[in-house]
Amino acid sequence: MKKHYDTLTIGHISLDYNIDYLDHQIIEVGGAVIYSSASAYAGGYKVGVVTKVAPEDKDRLNTFVIDKEDIFYIPSKESTSIRNKYHTADKERRTCTCIGQGDPFTLADIPDVDCDVYHFAGLIYGDFDGQLMKDLSKRGKIAVDVQALLRHANRQTGEMYFEDWKDKKEILPYIDYLKTDTAEAEILTGQTDRFVAAKMLREWGAKEVVITNSAEVLAYDGKEMYTCPIKARNLSGRSGRGDTTFAAYITERQKENMAKSLLWATATVSTKMEAPGPYKGNRKDINDYIKLMYGEDFKPKRVE
Repeated sequence: MKKHYDTLTIGHISLDYNIDYLDHQIIEVGGAVIYSSASAYAGGYKVGVVTKVAPEDKDRLNTFVIDKEDIFYIPSKESTSIRNKYHTADKERRTCTCIGQGDPFTLADIPDVDCDVYHFAGLIYGDFDGQLMKDLSKRGKIAVDVQALLRHANRQTGEMYFEDWKDKKEILPYIDYLKTDTAEAEILTGQTDRFVAAKMLREWGAKEVVITNSAEVLAYDGKEMYTCPIKARNLSGRSGRGDTTFAAYITERQKENMAKSLLWATATVSTKMEAPGPYKGNRKDINDYIKLMYGEDFKPKRVE
């Protein structure tokens, strides 16, 4: 019998050099695949990971929270590494520099398993392409964090920059869950209003859209739109905010409605942001956080 996974997360581990606005530096192993898989695992879901890293950097695999038997490791010529310089205390503005980028993922890299959701958790343009999303859409649902389709790296200088995703209207119809932040949504749609942007992305084919910012998370499925506030009491664990949110949302969404899944995701990221590194709590911890910070009767706000 094939292994079954609620979600299979595909992405590179990254050695991150995070420098705050006061020039304090923290070097940590991160990447969307680390934060996303930890978030889904905390919800009690069966999580698999497909990742690439150079053999000499294989010890980075120890950062994963999930069971080691569920990590599908593929050697890469190079490992991904990124320098993040934050310019403000809230860590909303940053300059990123690519120090190294791992080999792209192909269909041959994906294990023959049973999977409900294939989660594309990339970091830099070129990590994977739209054809892989098309191919895997025949096996299960597709969830995509758009960051790796917008964020490019200059091959000579390492300077990272954003530009629109040229294949978006071709690939969006294959995507069941699309995640952006407010700035990425503007790049994709040209709209500064995230509510308008969410509707445009849905019209272009994405079945469900999640948009994050520092204050709240928005979810839209073409019929209903909700927002839910982030309640983090400090930002010491700001890295991985969007990854944690999205993974919690797409896994919980397999059994709950959109509003309940949004509250779950927002509470998960709120408690994660209060400590550095991937989230290491469990369902009880998240439910306790909801009771403490939101209240047992709290419901996300429906946007008319």
